[in-house]
Amino acid sequence: MGVFYIRVSTGCSLYAGSIDKVHLWLVGEHGEASLGMLLAPQRNSEVEFQVDVSEHLGPLLFVKVQKLHYFLDDAWFCNWISVKGPGDQGAEYRFPCYRWVQGTRILSPPEGTGCTVVEDTQGLFRKHREEELEERKSLYQWGNWKNGGILNVAATSLSDLPVDERFREDKRVEFEASRVWGKADVLINFPINSLTSWKDLDDFTWVFKLGRTKLAERVRSSWKEDAFFGYQFLNGANPMVLRRSTQLPSRLVFPRGMEKLQAELCKELEEGTLFEADFSLLDGIKANVIQSSQQYLAAPLVMLKLQPDGQLLPMAIQLELPKIGLDPPPIFTPADPPVDWLLAKCWVRSSDLQLHEIQSHLLRGHLMAEVFSVATRRTLPSVHPVFKLLVPHLLYTLEINVRARNDLIGERGFFDKAMSTGGGGHVDLIKQASAFLTYSSLCPPDDLAERGLLDVQSCFYAKDALRLWEVINRYVTGIFDLHYKTDAAVRDDHELQTWCQEITETGLQGAQKRGFPTSLQSRAQACHFITMCIFTCTAQHSSVHLGQLDWFYWVPNAPCTMRLPPPTTKDATMEKLMATLPDPHQSTLQINVIWLLGRRQAVMVPLGQHSEEHFSSPEAKAVLMKFREELAALEEEIEIRNKSLDIPYEYMKPSLVENSVAV
Repeated sequence: MGVFYIRVSTGCSLYAGSIDKVHLWLVGEHGEASLGMLLAPQRNSEVEFQVDVSEHLGPLLFVKVQKLHYFLDDAWFCNWISVKGPGDQGAEYRFPCYRWVQGTRILSPPEGTGCTVVEDTQGLFRKHREEELEERKSLYQWGNWKNGGILNVAATSLSDLPVDERFREDKRVEFEASRVWGKADVLINFPINSLTSWKDLDDFTWVFKLGRTKLAERVRSSWKEDAFFGYQFLNGANPMVLRRSTQLPSRLVFPRGMEKLQAELCKELEEGTLFEADFSLLDGIKANVIQSSQQYLAAPLVMLKLQPDGQLLPMAIQLELPKIGLDPPPIFTPADPPVDWLLAKCWVRSSDLQLHEIQSHLLRGHLMAEVFSVATRRTLPSVHPVFKLLVPHLLYTLEINVRARNDLIGERGFFDKAMSTGGGGHVDLIKQASAFLTYSSLCPPDDLAERGLLDVQSCFYAKDALRLWEVINRYVTGIFDLHYKTDAAVRDDHELQTWCQEITETGLQGAQKRGFPTSLQSRAQACHFITMCIFTCTAQHSSVHLGQLDWFYWVPNAPCTMRLPPPTTKDATMEKLMATLPDPHQSTLQINVIWLLGRRQAVMVPLGQHSEEHFSSPEAKAVLMKFREELAALEEEIEIRNKSLDIPYEYMKPSLVENSVAV
């Protein structure tokens, strides 16, 4: 009873406001009150008003929101609603929404403190939880694109997505403008490209133009150097393949006359300085046919040695696995003729691009984030603290993935037009890579230990990944501890258990065989799992996303396809090298897609800097503030370190890490 003070915040995107009237209700533990038709919300604004309520409501649980229209439905994006109770000492309640209000349906945003089913001892939110999840399960359904290894959202076009998953206007305009620019460039250059061919490596300069970075310039000038080649396994766009050797790989069969190389590798192995990058996952993948021309794939193995100064130098390259009954494939070394050695390295770099885009970037970043997004929407109500914790890190993921399936990996997309794994090979590669996707590989403390990279001082990816993991884990633990005081509270939260099970058994198609949990038995285990989800959607994705424009823009350093088979002899010529690398049209396609994917986004949210406030309690806000302070401290440490580096490593710098998989 008494006068309530109401504030309503509307989003800042172009069409967030509405000319329609909005009806509000307050719902408390003891009653409900209609506030009537109160406002026509304007974009990027806060409206304040007061209402005299005669009913005794008790502590507030929800606000109910309904937008009514007469002719055309003018959607409204509601950020949040704040309600302050009667009198100077009245409690203030915050109701986060961050959704589009459409049609005449009623939304009921709950109060923003967060409440687990274990905490909800009186069942005050029980009906809301059940109704919300029932609606979400009809909106967010599982699909299985190309019968792949993991599931995705059931949406074949952008219009199939729930409106709250779509890009808002600023993001959409910026993204579409870049797509138009890229397509126009391809069309303008097509007549020239179709009539020309590369004669020399310098000819690739014709497509090395607008949008290149300072590091991309360095790549163009240094890509042939062995130390530069090795550096990319440590800190390039794809630092996920390298591992320390514990024995000589069984596939490494030495042809006659290579006893000295074998002895050198054994010596490095004994000293713990032998490393390998094995691309066996590409073995057996069917290569693409582009414009009636057969393309080719290899499955290289690279053996490298770690120098005392931190440089990683290649010692040997085997391009194909040995076949029973055939002579062992050649092993290329730095002592070979320069063109043979360079061609072998080009094959490795092309294979690295294939695995980067399909395994490290698409599967481990985009598709994993999509599983988290769909599972979270289907199993956790908006009042659940883990939903509140995760939802800022799921923004735009479903739309960007639907776009990728249509424009990049779908039929007649970029992969079919330019990549040697296109034409169906990339689909098989996704399936094979999914079968090897383990839980530990997504958790840097475990993954880096398994790959023997923890003590490699020149692996800045490893150092920054560990630090960011620790910072994110402390943030998750801080929020989690506000709601779970015991391990039993974790075990008794059936919504949390269903969420975990939905990810492992449904979304990942039975991934418990690869170490993913099907239930969460303790606070520590739950925080580890949630940290993995957030790290994957933020830092891990950025570590393989941000480097694309640096390392893949100079085409010879990352050839999208190879037009001749892998060499079986050591007699390469420059003509053969040029005939193997991508042609002008393929190179133009690569440049434009890499620019679209890798450029720094004008509309982006850095890690932890989301404006949405899903938690309303002072304690939760203090945890978020501490998280931001730790990110700022890490940022400063990385900047200081980078000043002393020849090549600064910035891909996990907090200000550059995006808060979700949004591009």
